Amino acid sequence: MAVTDKIYVKNHRQIASQIDTRFPKSAFSGATLDILFTGDLSDLDETTRDKVLDFAEDFLDCGCDSNPYCGHPERKFVRYLLDLRAQGLDPESMVNVMTDDYMVYAYPGDLYSFLDDAVRTLEAVEDLAEVDDRPDEADRASRKKRELTR
Repeated sequence: MAVTDKIYVKNHRQIASQIDTRFPKSAFSGATLDILFTGDLSDLDETTRDKVLDFAEDFLDCGCDSNPYCGHPERKFVRYLLDLRAQGLDPESMVNVMTDDYMVYAYPGDLYSFLDDAVRTLEAVEDLAEVDDRPDEADRASRKKRELTR
């Protein structure tokens, strides 16, 4: 299961009540993306609306014909998580930042698992690049791995 399947909308019930629409708690489910991408958000309180619009602008903004179902929102969010970790934040702090930024959250254990998988993937990339005699790629994977493990 992808980490984006484990990202949830904070105050989900309150938001659903404000816009009088039912949608899943998962931030990246199809129905939730529909509401964020095309729904009427005018009934949301100003703070919530600003956070929802920030999320939509930062992750749902691409030129694909199949947007928001093209996979770009999930990839952008994964990059966001990796950037937070590269800034030195632990998973608990990452949850706090993403909640403050976008009113979404995850369980820290899910982020620990995601980061562990990312490190293992980078180790594999580094090993394969060395075998394939691509030292620049091996160095790049090694640097990224160090960013995630400090």
